[in-house]
Amino acid sequence: MTVLALLHTSPVHVPVFDALRDQDAPGLELRHLVDEQLLARARELGPDVVSEAVGSVLAEAVAEGADAVLCTCSTIGAVAEAASASLGVPVLRVDRPMAAAAVARGRRIAVVAAVASTLEPTAALIREEAGDRPLALRMVPAEHAWPYFEAGDTEAYLAEIARTVDALTDVDVVVLAQASMAPAAERTTLKVPVLASPRPGLRAAAAAVEAAVAGAAAASAGRTRTG
Repeated sequence: MTVLALLHTSPVHVPVFDALRDQDAPGLELRHLVDEQLLARARELGPDVVSEAVGSVLAEAVAEGADAVLCTCSTIGAVAEAASASLGVPVLRVDRPMAAAAVARGRRIAVVAAVASTLEPTAALIREEAGDRPLALRMVPAEHAWPYFEAGDTEAYLAEIARTVDALTDVDVVVLAQASMAPAAERTTLKVPVLASPRPGLRAAAAAVEAAVAGAAAASAGRTRTG
């Protein structure tokens, strides 16, 4: 069985990605790694501070048989992605497919986040995906949402995010920067696309697992023929 490890900074993501797997990639085994302190430290001191800790978690996942890893936290996504070369398996950040889709939808992109530390990493990713294409990026903190998330009040959290999105004007597309914000996309009334990361991120990771396993099988067959 193929194995995808997921690095989360909140346990709330576990059932979300399990459900998406059941719908989009049945047969793929998910191994969930949850470390809430990674986000807490990254928010306080910056993502680079947790790079060693992230690398250790990812290395352990690979040692235990993961064919690929998906980081579901946008704040530390770049740190996780950078570890791929040294680990020998694909390490993906959940928000990259979303960023690519946003760039394809228009130039005026609003990035909404409930945690301010997520805004710039997401904006940097969108700029990377855009390349030379001009962008008009707007950073929009959902300032009052995160305390609801921390208190476990999901309804109030999502309502606050939807309210923030619906107040936007003069945008072509809205990006919900954190995976936990995804259900708010269905609660908005704004007449432009509101993009979330979990589903496209998991689909990309499932494809990466398949490609990695197929590549390893082909390499093994090649060695057998020449051995």
